Amino acid sequence: MMVSTKGRYALTVLVDLARNSGEGYVSLADIAEREHLSMKYLESIISMLNKGGMLESLRGKNGGYRLAREPKDYNISEILVLTEGTLAPVNCIISPGVQCEKAATCSTLPLWAGLDKVIENYLSSITLEDILTGNRRKMLGDYCDSCDTQQEEN
Repeated sequence: MMVSTKGRYALTVLVDLARNSGEGYVSLADIAEREHLSMKYLESIISMLNKGGMLESLRGKNGGYRLAREPKDYNISEILVLTEGTLAPVNCIISPGVQCEKAATCSTLPLWAGLDKVIENYLSSITLEDILTGNRRKMLGDYCDSCDTQQEEN
């Protein structure tokens, strides 16, 4: 699984909106400036997030975007699935059920299905609020015993 810039930027936009939610609606220009991202590229990402029901928008002089829900109500999986389409590690398990003629005899299928479940469970357990509060313990979980030590050394 490789998260594209579209997925990474969508997450960045939502975190920025969550951080700046006290300001009401936030302009796309302000987000682009703060995050050092292209306005043109952000327009397509904002459109996707808006159509996906993750944002509220307001036109006009004081218009812009804001989160449709509280940061604790957004999990990272739903954001990435909306922008990426899938988080499946291999093509044969992209859609519900296995889509492969070799599934009955594939010795590696359980590995890929298990990895898919780990990815989904992990990303579903992390929220925008966890990112905002810097909840490293929750984000790292049981997945990286040495990460805290490595971060402290750097």
